[in-house]
Amino acid sequence: MPNHPHPETRTEPGSASASNFTAASAAGLSPGLKKVGLLAGVIALGLAAGGIAMRSGAEHELAQEAAQATVPAVAIVEPQPASGDEALVLPGRLEAYNSAAIYPRVDGYVSRWTANIGDRVEEGALLAVIEAPEIEQELAQAKADYRAALANEELARTTADRWQEMRSSEWVSVQALDEKLGALAARQAETEAARAAVERLEVLHGYTRVRAPFAGVVTGRAVEVGALARAGSGAGAPFFTIADTHRMRIFVEVPQGVSSQVRPGMQAELSLPEYPARTFTATLVRDAGAVNAASGTVRVELETANPDGLLKPGAYAEVDLPVSGVAGAMQLPGSALIIGADGPTVAVVDRENHVAMRSVVLGRDQGSVVEIMSGLDAGARVVDSPPETLLPGDEVRIVAGMAAAPRKG
Repeated sequence: MPNHPHPETRTEPGSASASNFTAASAAGLSPGLKKVGLLAGVIALGLAAGGIAMRSGAEHELAQEAAQATVPAVAIVEPQPASGDEALVLPGRLEAYNSAAIYPRVDGYVSRWTANIGDRVEEGALLAVIEAPEIEQELAQAKADYRAALANEELARTTADRWQEMRSSEWVSVQALDEKLGALAARQAETEAARAAVERLEVLHGYTRVRAPFAGVVTGRAVEVGALARAGSGAGAPFFTIADTHRMRIFVEVPQGVSSQVRPGMQAELSLPEYPARTFTATLVRDAGAVNAASGTVRVELETANPDGLLKPGAYAEVDLPVSGVAGAMQLPGSALIIGADGPTVAVVDRENHVAMRSVVLGRDQGSVVEIMSGLDAGARVVDSPPETLLPGDEVRIVAGMAAAPRKG
């Protein structure tokens, strides 16, 4: 019969007998096999450590990339010395010497209009007619009341005259005469009140004829036949807009740095895009006398004659002012400026790549290039077209050749 081991003598893997067997087996291995096993263990440990190190390095690299992604990238520019012999050319806006929005003065409806946009009209010219039946009825009633008041006054005067004659003959008392004279005075007051009512309604009735307040050109019309007219300027668009363009006003914002050179009486040249081969001469007549804190500029007003009507209200013009630059002034791209409530500023990057805001005084504005009179040192690293979210103390990454990000407004 086969010799089976007794169940009570079966060896478990974790028993002492198994340990003895393993130790005995290991003791029985050759030295070469022991070295191979040891080398395999070392290699396994090395591979595990290398994998952990690679994973840790990748995580660190990803963390660095994530941190850099939160730092805004900016392009920088360095201020350049400004040339003092360049002309100061500033944008200007043309306005009519006189302009008026004409609203209805009475309620009613439009029966006709007689002027359209582009028409030249004289002072007092009829522009539109408003039908106002209520005013016509009130005027007729007021005239009737006035006639009645005149009749009552005449009767009171006749009565007073008769009583004066009777008083001279002592046929009536003094008190009776005084009563008649008082009645006459009351009738006279009623007549004056009736006359005033008629005159008021006649003035209102005159407003049913909409007329030009001065000579000029009709630049706007917003009225049609049958349209409802409401008295006052809060009832919608004006019926007409008229501009007196025989002379034109030009408004220019002059940088504070050169405002001391701009005085009334100086001449300036105007250039308009629709007349590229022609310039117009204007005379500076006044300035605002104060610096706009938001823009750092002084508003000046020029005037020029416009006999041929070539200049139009609302047009854009380039105004060439004869002023010179200031020694030590710098130039920056206009896109580097930040115009805020505290005036013009620029964002400067320090050695640690942190942002600081510097207030600057503007000089000549050449459009794409702006002159900086003070507030900026040579060699400063200025952020070109800084993003709106950029704040003082923010860290930035400087990217060479980066296109400037556009700013809103």
